[in-house]
Parts: sequence; C-alpha cells; structure tokens
Amino acid sequence: MDGKVEVLKQYRIPCYRVSLVREGSIGSPHQRFSNSREVFEIMRPLTREFDREHFIVLMLDSKNKLIGMNTVSVGSISTSVVHPREAAKPAVVHNAAAVIGIHNHPSGDAAPSIEDRQCTERLAQAFKLLGIRLLDHIIIGESDYFSFADAGLLGQME
Repeated sequence: MDGKVEVLKQYRIPCYRVSLVREGSIGSPHQRFSNSREVFEIMRPLTREFDREHFIVLMLDSKNKLIGMNTVSVGSISTSVVHPREAAKPAVVHNAAAVIGIHNHPSGDAAPSIEDRQCTERLAQAFKLLGIRLLDHIIIGESDYFSFADAGLLGQME
C-alpha cells in the first residue's frame, strides 16, 4: 500500500414525512350519505362542467362520516386510468375506514363500460386487502347515475 486511505462514499437515505394538505372545501348538506342518490345530488354540480373523465374518492370514517375527497385521476373524454394504488393512497393517508368511488361520463350516459366494471373489481379487491370498505362506485351522467352497490355488483366482486 502506498499510504493512501480509501474513503468510502456513503449513500444518503432520504427521509420523508407524509402529510395531508387541505386544498379547499365544497358545501354539502350531508355529513353522512343515506343512499347513492344523495351522493349523486352533491357531486353532480361539481362534475357538470368537466369535459373529461375525473375519478374522485370520497373518504369516510368508521361511522361513515364524510372526512374528505380527493381527485385521483383526470382522463380523456371517454376514459380515466385509475390504478388501485393511486385510489388507495389518499384513503390510507387520511385514515379512512371506507370510501366511495365516483367518476363522471362526459357523454352524459351513466351506463358502466366493461372497463368501469373491471376497474371496480380491481378497486374492491385492493381496498379489501387494505381493510378499507368500498361502499360504492357511482358513475355520474348528465341527469342520472349508476351505482354498483345499488345494482348488487359490489358484493359479487369480493
């Protein structure tokens, strides 16, 4: 050895803090929803002006009290990519016990597509693994809506 001291570079591990940032609020006459119609009536004015599909997660506590909402994705006029990881992230960070998934159809037709059914199935499986109840997935059209829970489709997916 020629007297040189070998200096090892040390990898620096990034440290993070996860926090919620409140971006605003919307008015609602309900802290708890009794049925899918109430969800539709609250969310329809919000989604009415959207020219693309938006997927939103409503987060609820263990007594089904509404504690927040998060826009998970914004898609195109006919589709919105919704990965279970992205839908679950705000619910996990918010310590939600349950969620309601909502998305709009800019075409005005609330009928679910095959992709909507597949997305709902993936979400139901993912939320079940996390111990978060998926209470419903509601598709909002121009003047009506489709509820997977009302159609009896959520229980079949577990």
